[in-house]
Amino acid sequence: MNSDTFRAFRNRNYTLFFCGQSISQIGTWMQRTAVVWVIYTLTHSTFMLGLTIFAQQFPSFLLSLPGGVVADRYNRYKILLLTQTASMIQAIILAILILTDHYVVWEILALSVMLGVINAFDVPARQPMVHEMVNNKDDIQNALAFNSAVVNIARLVGPALSGIVLQTFGAGICFSLNALSFVAVIASLLLMKLPAFKPPVLKKKIFAELSEGFQYLKQTPSISIVILILLFLSLLVLPYDTLVPVFAKVIFEGDAATFGFVSSFIGLGAITASLFLAYMKKGTNLNAILITSIIVLGIGLMCFSHISYFSVAMPFAVLIGFGSLAPMTVCITIIQMESAANMRGRVMSYVAMAYFGMLPLGSLLTGIISQKITAPLTMLLQGVTAVIIAIVFANILRKNTFGKK
Repeated sequence: MNSDTFRAFRNRNYTLFFCGQSISQIGTWMQRTAVVWVIYTLTHSTFMLGLTIFAQQFPSFLLSLPGGVVADRYNRYKILLLTQTASMIQAIILAILILTDHYVVWEILALSVMLGVINAFDVPARQPMVHEMVNNKDDIQNALAFNSAVVNIARLVGPALSGIVLQTFGAGICFSLNALSFVAVIASLLLMKLPAFKPPVLKKKIFAELSEGFQYLKQTPSISIVILILLFLSLLVLPYDTLVPVFAKVIFEGDAATFGFVSSFIGLGAITASLFLAYMKKGTNLNAILITSIIVLGIGLMCFSHISYFSVAMPFAVLIGFGSLAPMTVCITIIQMESAANMRGRVMSYVAMAYFGMLPLGSLLTGIISQKITAPLTMLLQGVTAVIIAIVFANILRKNTFGKK
């Protein structure tokens, strides 16, 4: 790799943010792994797994559009400080409940709802903030790719650590470490030196701004088509992760550590995709990468779904990770590059709505279907669906010129 691969780190603010997020995201993935394992251990129900994800993400769907308006109206830096602090408080409460052994399923679900509300305001502010952290606009695409790498380095390390900590110390320590990890990201934000915030001159009513955002999407197919792809993937394919605990415990006959390692192999594929995308040169055909990666995801899911041997299944877990991350990153890159500066918050709120709205519904659907036809067959159908989505949208993308610059 040449020096241009890491060109985003020439920007001090972005480097601080990357370091803080790397630590915080590891804690987030530790908590996510632990929550899912605790729920499945308590209930042994794939429906409850789907309900847990639904509880965490559906509030983000309901509030993502107001969250986008808030991100466009107010200081995104201050919004991030508030949301990251609130996330830390949520993790502390969860840790206290588990460590004192005074918890039931509904309390964990309620705290998941709390986190979903926080994320509704965090995501629309955090994604556009990259533009404010990067001084040289030629570095934006590289920075966005490394943004995905932050999550997926954590997705590799977090579940593995979580599995070990769960087996050795219990879920309460996982949640405590997550709470502690937020200190890093809050510190990185406090160390940044950003230009003074300039509020919009004209503030319209919230519904007028929402309507303006929707009209903008209607007039900008280069963005709306990509959001539509993200919507279908989130509803019909990406909820495969609802079934991972079942494969770890039932199919592979493992424990919490097994679950952590399966998630880490998926994370290994995701970080490989992140580095691949970060290495892309300007002018790469993003359309082709988007369609190809969706097909890779479909193949990975179909193969993984019917392998009962842990070691044989793991290469396909890597494929799943690669195929999960690449479409998401390419979609967000296209959207960020194509969006007008004054619309990015609202556009990202529609992205969050497509993801956080469809993913929890998809998780519920996955949980219900897998109860009827088994987890392996459900994952096989998700793989087939991914290939169909790729075929259907290939022609639509071919007729557009976006994503090729």
